[in-house]
Amino acid sequence: MAETLSSLQDLKGATSAAQPDAPVHVQKLDKLGRAYATGKRKDAVARVWIKPGSGKITVNDRAIDVYFARPVLRMIVQQPLVVAKRIGQYDLVVTVAGGGLSGQAGAVRHGLSKALTYYEPELRPALKREGFLTRDSRVVERKKYGKKKARRSFQFSKR
Repeated sequence: MAETLSSLQDLKGATSAAQPDAPVHVQKLDKLGRAYATGKRKDAVARVWIKPGSGKITVNDRAIDVYFARPVLRMIVQQPLVVAKRIGQYDLVVTVAGGGLSGQAGAVRHGLSKALTYYEPELRPALKREGFLTRDSRVVERKKYGKKKARRSFQFSKR
């Protein structure tokens, strides 16, 4: 069952032998040579396909500067490409639904990060360090009965 260890050398040998290898991430592509991933943020869900190309980004059949008109939202979407130093190397096709524009931009960023790791698994540590692979689980709190909003009470007294 368990062997007794008599010295530190025995302990060192036992820990290295019992430790499993890290999971191996492999490239996941569809039959058209694209990587696909789903990203989520608040109520928004984004489906992202990436393939090598000239850097064209299409969101819901529109150009990114038409769909995400505010520069901050475009910056959020392109953060994974900036961190991975892959700007202009991939064409992106994105369909996004639900939520508002800010949540949709976060969902696209999450999906793009996952798709990049599926296409190039060696980018995973850099994207994970920046927190792009973690799904932001914060959502709007539901409204409770007897309250005006989720936590806001009605006015108690005027004077």
